[in-house]
Amino acid sequence: MLDSRLSHVVAVSRAGSFTAAAGIAGVTQSAITRSIADLERQIGYAIFIRTSRGAILTEQGRDFAERARKLLDDTEELLQRPKGREDAYAGVLRIGICPASMEFHLIEPLAELLRRHPAIRLDVSGATFERTVEKLRNGSIDIAVGFEAAFLDWPDLRRQPVASAFRTALFVRRGHPLLDIENPGASDIAKYDFVSPSASRPYAVQIRALYEDRGIDWRKHIHVIDFFPMVKRIVATTDAIGVAVVETAEHSESFQSRFEMIDAKLVFPTGSEMCCAIRARWEARPAVRALMSILRAGGAADFRFD
Repeated sequence: MLDSRLSHVVAVSRAGSFTAAAGIAGVTQSAITRSIADLERQIGYAIFIRTSRGAILTEQGRDFAERARKLLDDTEELLQRPKGREDAYAGVLRIGICPASMEFHLIEPLAELLRRHPAIRLDVSGATFERTVEKLRNGSIDIAVGFEAAFLDWPDLRRQPVASAFRTALFVRRGHPLLDIENPGASDIAKYDFVSPSASRPYAVQIRALYEDRGIDWRKHIHVIDFFPMVKRIVATTDAIGVAVVETAEHSESFQSRFEMIDAKLVFPTGSEMCCAIRARWEARPAVRALMSILRAGGAADFRFD
């Protein structure tokens, strides 16, 4: 069986305190405290920051807790599966999406996946590319979906193109000064701040180049925000420029009433191809292969994203 200290870490990470975790684990608070302190000594770093208001995961602790949770879940699933009646697709499928604003892309594929294999249980999380790759490489998720350019630097990941690609547009609030220019160029755009959905490729590199090519310090002009409602709010109330998917804008009356789109080729001369990625050295589970097949085939229905 797995080390009981792993379950104690997961309990504290979920409950937010050692006292509450003790109730979940069915042991005393002192037992939880000793268990985790012993584990931290063994691994050589702190998993939690102890405060008067509870326990907060450290950066390394967050990774540890995620992997511990996956180990416990997989062990429980393995032990509970009845012999001779296995459904190869049953169990939790952990999917990471980066940037998180691309989550809508999986609405129809996941609906189709569950239609074909109802025994699958989904665990979908959106995060920055850096965080998603970290989780994929350490085994906390089974598959990642995102922009192909962002995965190119990781030879231990195997990529597969997704059938549909997104058309990217820049957008500004109605009444923005750029809209008074008949054909705004890159130099005109560089006069304003940007809201980038990621700190990595493909967006961030090209946005930084927009400023660097003109001798401007990009650090003073780029926000990195992946939560699209917040992006829209900032663009709506400032002169900042945002990045949107054309399909999103075209299907949202709310978006069209508040914003205007600008040709993205001024900043992003190449398209934004999508792909899914898995660990190259691990055999993909049937559920992972099924999702990859659906994504490769495409055919997602229309959507709304107000």
